[in-house]
Amino acid sequence: MITDFDLIIIGGGINGAGIARDAAERGMRVCLLEQGDLCNGTTRWSSRLIHGGLRYLEHAELGLVYESLHERETLLRIAPHLVQPLKLLIPIYKSGRRSKFLIAVGMGLYDLLSIGKSLPNHKMLDAREALEELPALNHHGLAGAATYFDAQVTFAERLVVENALAAREAGAQIRTYSRVDQILSSNRLIGGVRYTDLRSDRQYDLSAPVVVNAAGPWVDRVLEKMSQPPRRFMGGTKGTHIVVPRFPGQPKVACYLEAESDGRPFFILPWNNMLLIGTTDIRFDGNPGEVCTEEAEISYLLSETNRVFPDAKLDKKSIHFHYTGVRPLPRKEKKAEGDITRRHIIKHHRRNAKGFYSVIGGKLTTYRNLAEEVTDRVVRRLKHHGAKCQTARQPLPGAAVKISWVVDQLDNCDYISPESRVHLLNVYGSRALLIRDLVKKNPRLGDEICPHSHAIAAEIIFVYEHEMPTTLADVLLRRTMIGLSPDQGRAALPKALDIARHHIGWSAARADEEERRYLREIGRLMC
Repeated sequence: MITDFDLIIIGGGINGAGIARDAAERGMRVCLLEQGDLCNGTTRWSSRLIHGGLRYLEHAELGLVYESLHERETLLRIAPHLVQPLKLLIPIYKSGRRSKFLIAVGMGLYDLLSIGKSLPNHKMLDAREALEELPALNHHGLAGAATYFDAQVTFAERLVVENALAAREAGAQIRTYSRVDQILSSNRLIGGVRYTDLRSDRQYDLSAPVVVNAAGPWVDRVLEKMSQPPRRFMGGTKGTHIVVPRFPGQPKVACYLEAESDGRPFFILPWNNMLLIGTTDIRFDGNPGEVCTEEAEISYLLSETNRVFPDAKLDKKSIHFHYTGVRPLPRKEKKAEGDITRRHIIKHHRRNAKGFYSVIGGKLTTYRNLAEEVTDRVVRRLKHHGAKCQTARQPLPGAAVKISWVVDQLDNCDYISPESRVHLLNVYGSRALLIRDLVKKNPRLGDEICPHSHAIAAEIIFVYEHEMPTTLADVLLRRTMIGLSPDQGRAALPKALDIARHHIGWSAARADEEERRYLREIGRLMC
């Protein structure tokens, strides 16, 4: 039987994009369907850490920690422009629930599980050394601290985009704003999907012998599209983060802290020239697209931060913006939120539709390994004979050449300011050279359009030509990263719209509508 594709993937977050890349690079005919834009859900609402998951040791999930630590090393290698080493400090207080001895044992085990890593081992500090490292720490009852290294992906959105770009380069079709309406099956065999292109409002059928539901917290909602939906699998929790400016004595390193009110760990992370603070962990059973931040969550994060850094004096007016997302966790009604495993589950719906799989759970850090595992299953299902998985060795598109060489090339372009060169490198990696080429042809495209991120005019054109956006929000929030500036891109908005009108061909009516949509989207991030 001739089908449109070998594999259809539902969901354009990090897992879906990772699976699409792996499967396409192994020679399969792949189509990815996403109801919105790439990275428009859980992935972008994370803590943006690439980490082993130190707290998972408390739940004896040694396998998950080992996998995560080794995937961290892989991502540092294949995406060095996006994933950077991050030093963290854990203050230890006499009143804390975790003693200095317990933390020292955990840190030793963390080092052991990451044997062969490129990052330094942990260090234990006494109270005096901890205050030398972070003078602004609350010194009352301070027993000491531990320092260690993990990694951070400042722009998780770009990690998704680059996986999707690699998938497309390998032949995959990436169809955003494509809502799946029905899972097609016959005689308990998967047949494909029926979906609506939300840009044209036209409906289409696609056929494939394997379909993977990688819709994150929307997994159960996709399963409802089957003729006989199975039981519910998802039991998500929501997590909220706040973004604040740097404050006097702010941590120069990331802090991993224990909340006094409930003992839950949370982070204070230097991020994008600001501070990212989070997260909460609250049961959520509603529509993931309608999740919102509660006042109590903001108060919790502010008060716990002010407790550890008394000079911060943060309040609601300090917040640049906040965000909330739903973790796609397996349904475990009798477990506390923090006790639910972060390990992924791959469910084959063989009783209802053989060849139909759902991905439940997973972590940003382990997306590549998850994708390899899913693709291996697809290979066995299809009896596909092709290349082996190369994603652990093959760099992402922005790391195609050495970053040091890219730096030298950008430095030779006088039309781009030094600050903008740094921005281009951190967002696009080696692909920044394609943007530089646009500036060489038209030097005015080297003009800054954002005073915070130092993004330039050429990026708007480049992104529209090469990175599959549809709306202005896609461009500013999930491609150029202008929208993650302290003002959410408001200062850059008029210039971005002007570029879209004069270089991309938008009408005045289209520009006005895009502006309204953008302001509506970023409005959800404000207190």
